[in-house]
Amino acid sequence: MAGLALFAVACDGGGGDDSSKPKTQPATTEPSTTEATAPADLDAAAVTLTPVAQVEAPTAMAVRDDHPPLYVAEQVGRVRVIIDGVLREEPTLDISDRTQSGGEEGLLGIAFSPDGTKLYVHYSDATNNGDNQVDEYTMQGDTADPGSRRPIITVETLQANHNGGQLAFGPDDLLYIALGDGGGAADNGEGHAPGGNGQSLDTLLGKILRIDPNPSGDMPYTIPADNPFASGGGRPEIWAYGLRNPWRFSFDRETGDLWIGDVGQNAYEEVDFVPAGQGAGANYGWARYEGNHPFSGDEISGTVPAIFEYPNPDQGCSVTGGFVYRGTRIPNLVGAYVFADYCQGDVRALTQENGEVAVERFLDVNAANIAAFGQDNDGELYVLSQGDGLLRIDPA
Repeated sequence: MAGLALFAVACDGGGGDDSSKPKTQPATTEPSTTEATAPADLDAAAVTLTPVAQVEAPTAMAVRDDHPPLYVAEQVGRVRVIIDGVLREEPTLDISDRTQSGGEEGLLGIAFSPDGTKLYVHYSDATNNGDNQVDEYTMQGDTADPGSRRPIITVETLQANHNGGQLAFGPDDLLYIALGDGGGAADNGEGHAPGGNGQSLDTLLGKILRIDPNPSGDMPYTIPADNPFASGGGRPEIWAYGLRNPWRFSFDRETGDLWIGDVGQNAYEEVDFVPAGQGAGANYGWARYEGNHPFSGDEISGTVPAIFEYPNPDQGCSVTGGFVYRGTRIPNLVGAYVFADYCQGDVRALTQENGEVAVERFLDVNAANIAAFGQDNDGELYVLSQGDGLLRIDPA
């Protein structure tokens, strides 16, 4: 089957003012009180990639607390389980009959509830014009009960690209959901909200959502009372906005800091960072800005500047966000954010101090079409390559 095919193609057209005036600083820029531990020496970190399993077009990985198996989503619509290094033949869940797969569509995200009893999946719904769909399934051992499906949220998609897809439970045990801006290019195509979906608070597109997936009244989920727009001013599910295609976000398991890889248009790929406790209502700037550069429309204040950006196409075409390394096997990597580019394939790492990049480097390993990263219960990291399968980042 086709892979994600540059699932968040950065070179999909559109222009904009590429002037040098930077994105404005957010209103609140205080450093996190839970500053990440800096690596002993990131420049000395030496790693290799070890094959783990040959899964088909992997898009996401999840684990359950105190439960060693690795669960990997395949784009076609299957969740596979790897137990003691062996890929089980029977899927944990098979929703390929419901999944519209190919290009940038498919089964794009999986996450387990904090107690491990529920599996959440984010996919392109073939039964509903490819709309973004998040469902809940009850786990029975290492298998999801197919009859337990409970739809959580449906978000209409405008075009086949920019679907986001990431699911993750945050340090607050609430479910965070990433959605792209609706597709097309430049966030100004037919069917988009006035002013663009990224900046519109009347749509869930171009956002990270935050919900309690437990039902409330007639709703299949509950709006947390402290969501930034829970009392009005925008859709109550919205946690953060101004995103083009947040292709993989993660929380630092030690500090709670939020990291986002947001795919650019045709000039800059960006990594965003917000310290723990400062992410509510954050505006990451799209489509007024691409990276830290003006793109379309009037400049606005209070946006969160990218902590790191790199040029497209010189260093790639589509950022793949990763995780802060919190394992023990590679001491010089501890505290570094590890990420990649889908097209270019080199694994990279950076460290931050007070919200600014301290050190950034390539880690001298490469894989084909890296669609995502995974983290196991020990904090060790995995690369999900649509060409090479599931790989573990090991000390060289």
